Amino acid sequence: MPPSKKRTTDSDTKGQTKRRKKQKEDESEGSDVDGAETGAGAEFDNEGEEGSSGDISFKLESPMLAGEVLFCGGTNWDLVGRRTLPKGVKPIGGPNLWGPHRLGGLESIKIRTVASGCNACHCVAITEEGKVYTWGRNEKGQLGVSDINRRDVPTKVDLLESFNIVAAACGKNHTLFLTDRGKVLATGDNKMGQLGIGNQTQQVPCPMQVKYKGPPIRRIACGGEFSMISDINGNLYSFGCPEYGQLGHNTDGKYFVTSNKMEYKCEMTPRKVNVFIEKNRDGHITPVTDVDVREIACGLNHTLIIDSKKRIFSWGFGGYGRLGHAEPKDELVPRMLKFFDGPNRGATQIQCGSSFSMAVGEHGAMFFWGQSKPTGEATMYPKLVQDLSGWKIRSIGCCYRSIVVAADDSVVSWGPSPTYGELGYGENKLKSSTVPQEVKLLDGTYVHSVACGYAHTMMIARADTEEDKSNLQKLPVFNP
Repeated sequence: MPPSKKRTTDSDTKGQTKRRKKQKEDESEGSDVDGAETGAGAEFDNEGEEGSSGDISFKLESPMLAGEVLFCGGTNWDLVGRRTLPKGVKPIGGPNLWGPHRLGGLESIKIRTVASGCNACHCVAITEEGKVYTWGRNEKGQLGVSDINRRDVPTKVDLLESFNIVAAACGKNHTLFLTDRGKVLATGDNKMGQLGIGNQTQQVPCPMQVKYKGPPIRRIACGGEFSMISDINGNLYSFGCPEYGQLGHNTDGKYFVTSNKMEYKCEMTPRKVNVFIEKNRDGHITPVTDVDVREIACGLNHTLIIDSKKRIFSWGFGGYGRLGHAEPKDELVPRMLKFFDGPNRGATQIQCGSSFSMAVGEHGAMFFWGQSKPTGEATMYPKLVQDLSGWKIRSIGCCYRSIVVAADDSVVSWGPSPTYGELGYGENKLKSSTVPQEVKLLDGTYVHSVACGYAHTMMIARADTEEDKSNLQKLPVFNP
């Protein structure tokens, strides 16, 4: 029997109750981490494999425009999202940055990609040359810098120096890196197999290659304790925790070892997702066989994809309507979201928060479903975000509960209290908002893209002209 996550229950019903309670606690308070053991060293395989690109470098389909990184939000990495600190962690950390700041050490470096995750308290920045900087929480080695010490300033990941990294994805305590040759490297927490390296280890502080042999990978995404990758042929693979069906293999992975001991079978290497379905109102299920995955987004315990026909499929934990199927039921395989199926109804962008989902339709309208507020009624199916009607949306970032959008010449954000500054409104302005508000401190600054973590926002701001640079110099510089 493979190493597994263990839970003790008196019955299957109690088990269901406990996991629902745990999920709600996670969504209320954020994520905590356990103690750790020393992880394995780096292992890389740069040779061509059967079905891989060989000597032909994998190219980005739509390269990101480079610029300077701006940051706002919480910088007390050890305390954000927690009631208490883990044993042995000293309560030392930075302030909440209520407005956008330039980052000391990265002011003169052109960055093409930034990454974090709605459950992540760590950050990744990738330069034009494919070099990687990481900073933030590091108790499981998720920064990939060979130790488990927090980094308050962006730190170059020397272990990735020989690679051209084109993308990154951050989970609760783990990180994936995608190379220009379609290889995937992973670092951080691996107790649920979410690194895909073939075992379950408490921590892996050095990037290791995911155990996958096949066509080059073009998309990566991380949930709380699971990971998703898709190849250039549109096939989807998943690994890590299966507890709510978020891996898409038609199982939640649980089995009873004894009459009162339940365990979860984790996927420790990438496993292909083979079944995609459509379900009508009567519950009749029809297989969908022509799915070519183009985009992936993950929440804490749910997943969304867009395929080549601009259809959305969602699955995993169904609480608060985050799957968009008008019911709070878990889905164990990818299920088509009928709202986006049909002529002129497709989607072009997707993003997930901890317990909600967002999409942009092919005509530019933004939709929301799930629940981003700690109280109130959930939105059980996609609903138009009226306040952004008519805006041209180019990038969406989802924090644990807050939302940040780059649209037209502005950045717009909203989110419920409490916040840590991720909305970027400024020291003397409102700290939270239930309706979209423009980030006035960025007037005159053009933002190419945004990426959000648990309680922070990163933006890539244009820095091409003298006017761009002059506007950026008006912003404060954060030097921890």
